[in-house]
Amino acid sequence: MTKGFASANDMEEKTISFTQVGEGLYAFTAEGDPNTGVIIGDDSVMIVEAQATPRLARKVIECVRSVTDKPISHLVLTHYHAVRVLGASAYGAREIIMSDTAAAMVEERGQEDWDSEFDRFPRLFQGHEEIPGLTRPTTTFSDRMTVYLGKRRVDIMTLGRAHTAGDAVIWVPDQEVMFTGDIVEYHSACYCGDGHFGDWEETLMNIAAFEPKAIAPGRGDALVGEEMVAKAIASTADFVNSTYKPIAKVVARGGSLKEAWDACRAECDPKFSDYAIYEHCLPFNVARAYDEARGIDTPRVWTAQRDKEMWAALQG
Repeated sequence: MTKGFASANDMEEKTISFTQVGEGLYAFTAEGDPNTGVIIGDDSVMIVEAQATPRLARKVIECVRSVTDKPISHLVLTHYHAVRVLGASAYGAREIIMSDTAAAMVEERGQEDWDSEFDRFPRLFQGHEEIPGLTRPTTTFSDRMTVYLGKRRVDIMTLGRAHTAGDAVIWVPDQEVMFTGDIVEYHSACYCGDGHFGDWEETLMNIAAFEPKAIAPGRGDALVGEEMVAKAIASTADFVNSTYKPIAKVVARGGSLKEAWDACRAECDPKFSDYAIYEHCLPFNVARAYDEARGIDTPRVWTAQRDKEMWAALQG
């Protein structure tokens, strides 16, 4: 039976959790939907990831208001994907921060990504009429920058390519907590359609080197405690490698994209088929891994048309 496209059939509302991951630090999670982080400083609040629409952003704001009445001053976007950034206007933050590379990707492929993701995630884009346009940063950085929320120090940095070429992480040293965006997932498939398989594990090791006591991942439950952190980093690396390695072998012998698909499923289905958005991600991941294994370093731009063509070829 033909599967519904991406997450088009997933219209059931998810249960929201708002979990404390450190003093004044929270993770907004929703059963595998995109997560948002909250960092409360002395005088104001920093949000990490905006959600897909102002409607969803207001759900985050409701949770923030349950723990603080301080104004939201900063919004950090770990990368350019539409489901992460298009709710930005709801927060009224005076600074919107992205890496230089992520900001460039907004200009290069932001509209195409919006059009593509709109069809992939119809539930997340309910209320899309409120989105004022592409979200662009007010502040960018190359390798690292530091923001002080009063006395609370927040380090924003790039640690390597992974989910995209422009991924940023946010480190709160006084609590040894990291917000990783989609570099780390927990019991949720990694979306690798714009990823860099060859770099991803090293970037995960760069995260592990901080020895975080907690992580707010891109999707899935908040990771509190060093054991949970290590488990999630290891499972993320396993997912990425289990996707890429069988596909690289197919490419090396001159095999087809469909053969790569079959090889990836044989490796990944037994381990990851119960992960959130697994079937959604799989065709995009296979297509990108097949390209990377053939030496295509820069991920090709996904468009709504390319999405459908690829889906029909693999998942149809």
